[in-house]
Amino acid sequence: MDNAPIDPPAPPSEPATPTLFLARLGAAMIAAGYPIGTVRQTLGASARAYGHPGGMLVLPNHIQMTGGDRTRGITVEMANADIDLRFDQAFPLSALVDKASDGRISPADGLAELDRIEAMRPRFPAWAFVVGYLLQSAAFALILQPNPIALGAATLFGFCIGLMGLWARRSPSLGQLMPVVATFTVALCSFTLGRVLHLGEGSLRALAPALVMFLPGTAITLAVIELTTRDIVSGSARLIAGGLRLAQLTFGILIAAQVAGLTASDLTVNEVARFGPWAPWVGCALYAFGLFLYHGPPTRFMGWMLLILFVSYAGQLLGNAFLGSYASGFGGGLALALCAAMVAQRDDTPSTTTLLLPGFWLLVPGSLGFIGVTELVSNDSAGAIAVTLISMISIAVGIQAGLLVWRATREVGATVGRRTRYFRS
Repeated sequence: MDNAPIDPPAPPSEPATPTLFLARLGAAMIAAGYPIGTVRQTLGASARAYGHPGGMLVLPNHIQMTGGDRTRGITVEMANADIDLRFDQAFPLSALVDKASDGRISPADGLAELDRIEAMRPRFPAWAFVVGYLLQSAAFALILQPNPIALGAATLFGFCIGLMGLWARRSPSLGQLMPVVATFTVALCSFTLGRVLHLGEGSLRALAPALVMFLPGTAITLAVIELTTRDIVSGSARLIAGGLRLAQLTFGILIAAQVAGLTASDLTVNEVARFGPWAPWVGCALYAFGLFLYHGPPTRFMGWMLLILFVSYAGQLLGNAFLGSYASGFGGGLALALCAAMVAQRDDTPSTTTLLLPGFWLLVPGSLGFIGVTELVSNDSAGAIAVTLISMISIAVGIQAGLLVWRATREVGATVGRRTRYFRS
């Protein structure tokens, strides 16, 4: 008789209920950077489509869904958004959100698709991550500080930070220290080289390109949007997290300045442009290619990403020309939202929220806040705080205005179409 031990039976798998699927879907949307209001609307529409309406609690990193039926009774499902989804994962997630909103996918298939999305590996190997970050850093140098010295420094520092980013991917504990360590290293090297080589045009503006990985522009802009739409808890949490990240970056720079022996008067934000007005446009194109290698979105998205970046930057320039520097972010946000909403109408493109992300990163509200907070060491601290807050609010209000204009245009078009059909009938 065979006396081999018998394996214990596998625990029964959790049933694929609509409530469980929607809880995990909402957590994935939060992890991909969807505003809380959009998550709530999507989950509500999906619950009605599945015939399981119920209550929900949506927080910046937690979802709680309530639902049920006559056989199972009331059920409560919870899911956490512990790890951010990459930009390339947002594309299949957007398609899944569209299907769930209309109930065109079963909960079991939806859960399987979520498992597949979460298990996706980066499209390109590690070298593409480093090269992509290097190109992004060089692109921001062309936009923020277009001169040979800043471009060379951004390229060199971007390569080093890209390598550090690879190590941080493998070690979560190292990733938590990366903002301070990277900022201190870049600032100390920049200040030291500037003093040894007598460059004479060192600027905090030249540090920002290499640190774009850590700038909380998206978090702060989403915080302003959520606060203005009365999502107080999520907006406040994002704002505090973004402010803490800015404080980490500022701390790294201030410590580096003290080690290098610099005073407050040496920390300037003067712009030194040597390449001419063409440099920022080349920077936008280079930035798009860097994003492609760094994030690995589908190749078919490259053309649309170029269009969105150029339109966003053009809107920023127009806002600065006609409304002044304080409204430049409003112009960029307005143009970004209208362009993203228009492109999202095509069948082969993701949702508006996903399309907004490249423009978020280009408008760089985080870098403006980063420069402004660093100015707190000078005498004009009140002006620095005002400029920082206005830059954040300006971009957020511009995006909100663009989305409202788009919805109003669609509603007017639908009304005119109904009236036209009525008179023809």
